[in-house]
Amino acid sequence: MTTTDPGVSRWDRAWPALPYLFILLPAVFALLRDWRPETLALASFAGAWHWFMVTSRPGRIERPAAVIVYFVVTLAVIGALVRIDPLFTVTGLGAFIQSFSLLPGRWAYGGVAATAGVLVAARPDTGRPSSETLSSFLIAVLVASTVGLLIRTVSAQNDQRKVMIAQLRETGAKLTALAEENANLQARLLTRAREAGVLEERQRMAREIHDTIAQSLTAILTQLEAADGANDDVPATRERLDTVRALARESLSETRRSLQALRPAPLEEAQLAAALHVIAAKWSQTTGVPASVSVTGDARPLHAEVETTLLRVAQEALANVGKHASATRAGLTLSYMEDVVALDVRDDGAGFTREAAGSSDAGGFGLIAMRQRVTRLAGNFEIETAPGQGTGISATVPAIPADADPGSAGRSRNAM
Repeated sequence: MTTTDPGVSRWDRAWPALPYLFILLPAVFALLRDWRPETLALASFAGAWHWFMVTSRPGRIERPAAVIVYFVVTLAVIGALVRIDPLFTVTGLGAFIQSFSLLPGRWAYGGVAATAGVLVAARPDTGRPSSETLSSFLIAVLVASTVGLLIRTVSAQNDQRKVMIAQLRETGAKLTALAEENANLQARLLTRAREAGVLEERQRMAREIHDTIAQSLTAILTQLEAADGANDDVPATRERLDTVRALARESLSETRRSLQALRPAPLEEAQLAAALHVIAAKWSQTTGVPASVSVTGDARPLHAEVETTLLRVAQEALANVGKHASATRAGLTLSYMEDVVALDVRDDGAGFTREAAGSSDAGGFGLIAMRQRVTRLAGNFEIETAPGQGTGISATVPAIPADADPGSAGRSRNAM
């Protein structure tokens, strides 16, 4: 861990440098007052020893034997310096700090006691009584222990901070991984939805062609064959040709309708909310039943698959209301939420039983198609109905943003 690492506190950077200060200051004053080569040599050795054992390679001092050697040599040098000049008692403060920074548990107080003993014993004998010497020792131990407790408290808080930083980093890494996984899952979901949509649309088109265009072409051929066999019966031939023209126009209309169904025209010119207003207005104009549209939440562009699915659900639901419900009004509610978007379609019509939901008379084929569309996007589709109490259809799908898969928007629209 480098000193530029946020997990390294100011105390981590400061405590290895403090002994230099406690060596330098008394050495300067002592040499200015009385130049003595042995003072300079011992002070220089003390600084070099601390640099070699602690500063140059921090891992060296982590071994217990190295710590013991470091303190023995350091206290011997401090004792010699104090013997030369009592000003070097200040250097003992650095040894106190190193005791609580390097020694574990109760060994730190042993280091404090040893340092205090050296400081008191190394002072020149001035005829002080032993009681005064003992008092000085006890006071030094008490003060150093108090300072040591503060150091331990700061160190403990620093360790807690390091743990919190590590946990935050780990949590951030997990959140990033989850976000990437979620993005990948959404991409897979959209891919599978497009594939399923293409297959479903092909099957739907096959049914449409079989049920409408193919039948019309068969009828046209039948009429032409009948007209060919009418020989000189001009009125009958004209009547059959008129029938052929009507069938051809109907087939052309069905073909156009099927092609338009491949891609929702309202979504080509507007977002989902505006498109719902358009189809509701056209449906009301056709059926004579008023249909209201309300939008809640923050309307925003969604992925083409999402908007197409909800638009098709709205169209199919309104078609069922017009065919089967005998309703006097209908309402559409589009709700934008943080993670999902929901569409609710309700009417006050006849309603139906749960058993009838699977029959074609109650729009069962349309309900099945709506459910398949919604569940294909990992959504939820629900029906609330009862005879005489109207019907409510709710479709909830993930609110996948429009830019979730930029390359798929055009493809998905062409697939629908």
